Amino acid sequence: MTGSRPRHLIKKYANRKLYDTTTSRYITLEGISQLVRSGHDIEVTDRTSGRDLTPLILSQLVMTAEKHGEERNQSVVSEGIHDRGQALLDYVRRSLVVPALVTEGVGRRREELEAVIDRALENALNRLSIPTLKDLHGIERSLDELAAKVDQMRAEASEFKTGRKRSASPKQRLKS
Repeated sequence: MTGSRPRHLIKKYANRKLYDTTTSRYITLEGISQLVRSGHDIEVTDRTSGRDLTPLILSQLVMTAEKHGEERNQSVVSEGIHDRGQALLDYVRRSLVVPALVTEGVGRRREELEAVIDRALENALNRLSIPTLKDLHGIERSLDELAAKVDQMRAEASEFKTGRKRSASPKQRLKS
């Protein structure tokens, strides 16, 4: 958020303890909540796998704040507490929306790249006179049509030889 405030890298251990590498101390969810409310950026990773757990931890913070908010609503809540809570929610929203936008952009770029590669391959195949899959399907359709015509002609020739479908000769047509 602010350039002067350090980014806190927090590692989560298998025993569910959270360790802030910036301050070299263990930290609680409430401590993380205070860091976020005071404007610090945080990143929470699994110590062994390195997997980003920031969205999970931030959602836990929101759930905890909501739970405590219900209890505090019975008493008068000061404007400052509300503002800090809003800052936490804004940070969570930014942290969860940015990865979705990045993913969407990456997907769009991948599709564009695939289209460029497809066109380049098609052009290269054309220059080398190598038929494409589309060309092969067209040839296959033409061969199927020719085979059907040949079969039809064979059937007609067979019928003609056996006399089953003999048409009357011109002399026979005149007699009738």
